Amino acid sequence: MEDQTKEKKQETKNRDRFVRIAENRVNRVLGDLDSLGNCSNRRNYEYTKKDVEEIFAEIERKVNEVKSLFQENPEKTKRFKLAG
Repeated sequence: MEDQTKEKKQETKNRDRFVRIAENRVNRVLGDLDSLGNCSNRRNYEYTKKDVEEIFAEIERKVNEVKSLFQENPEKTKRFKLAG
C-alpha cells in the first residue's frame, strides 16, 4: 500500500513538473512566433514569397518532428538556413 502511495506522489510530481515546464516552453514558442510575425512589416523588411514559404515549411517540419517525439523514437535535428 505504501509503495502505491509513493508511486502516485511521484506521478503527481512528474505531472506537475511537466505542466510547469511545458507551459513555459509553449508560451516562449508562441512569443517567438509573434516576434517572427513582426518581420512581416514590409516597411522594415524585404523578403520574397519563397523566403516565407521556406520559413513556414521549416517551422511545420520542426513541429511535426517534435510532435513525433511524444509518440515514437526521437529524430535528429537539423539547423535552418534560408537559401538566398
